[in-house]
Amino acid sequence: MDHVEFGKYLSQQRELRGLSRDDVARETKIPPTLIAALEAGQVERLPSRIFVVNYIKAYAQVIGMSPEEAVLRYEEVDKAVPAPAPAQLERERRKRAYVGLSALLVVVALGVYLFLVLSGKLPSPFVR
Repeated sequence: MDHVEFGKYLSQQRELRGLSRDDVARETKIPPTLIAALEAGQVERLPSRIFVVNYIKAYAQVIGMSPEEAVLRYEEVDKAVPAPAPAQLERERRKRAYVGLSALLVVVALGVYLFLVLSGKLPSPFVR
């Protein structure tokens, strides 16, 4: 079983009890977008694990399932998915940092250029 199958399981259990996603969202105070992500198995859209476990407990309780059983099923799925290697996480972190720094440098350079043009120290590119 993977995250998608687990999400389908939750969705089927909810539908068997005649509840909508909005019903569950209203009762649990979990945003409907997160309930949709949980039911679709879209792990990348979910917050950290501790929140997901608590969401599953609340979800299960509202639809009349055993919260412990639901969490155990989730933990089986979560353990089956290999965690990314620390080196891969570090590469991704550095890549995000470089992209952010590059964007910041471009914004600063444009700001300095605009300041110099508006202060009259550089000629405007639009005036001939």
